[in-house]
Amino acid sequence: MSFFPLYMDMQNRKVLVVGAGTIATEKLEKLLDFTKEITVIAAEVNAEAHRLIKDHCLTLYQRRYKKGDIEGFDIVIVATDTVDLYKAIYDESRGSRILVNSVDNTDYCDFIFPSYVQKGDLTIAFSTGGASPAFAKQIRRHFEKIIPDTVGEFLQKMKGLRSTMPKGKVRMQYFNGLVEEYFKKYFDK
Repeated sequence: MSFFPLYMDMQNRKVLVVGAGTIATEKLEKLLDFTKEITVIAAEVNAEAHRLIKDHCLTLYQRRYKKGDIEGFDIVIVATDTVDLYKAIYDESRGSRILVNSVDNTDYCDFIFPSYVQKGDLTIAFSTGGASPAFAKQIRRHFEKIIPDTVGEFLQKMKGLRSTMPKGKVRMQYFNGLVEEYFKKYFDK
């Protein structure tokens, strides 16, 4: 079965990342696009993870994971080389409302990280349900090239206009016209 695509408001969500190696660092970089409420637990911390933790004032506990560490978190990312730890943390989370992602092991995941493009308020996610992260990355790169950098400014303009016009058919037609003009200018070449 495929994963359901979901966009989540990360404001006030507490995230725990277990691990601070190369893969954990990649997950931290993605998470930092959406939240700074991140705690890291890792016995060893690579230089890039350490820089991100320091630069973004994240909480770091430099030690091994202990049972119970997930309490109080909404989301847990397990990014270690230890499959037993994936299973242990996933099992520990069952019966709670904690969502778990075990990197590269969908058997112990409530959700997966998509590959995504983010330009201003536009976020487009690509997923193969874990079948081929390489494919998801390549299609993301394709779309990064064709989405204009001006899309963020355009969406800010649209957001501002939405608050100035009453809802209804006239507003909808006006907005559709603006979007069509934008697409003609940047996509219909």
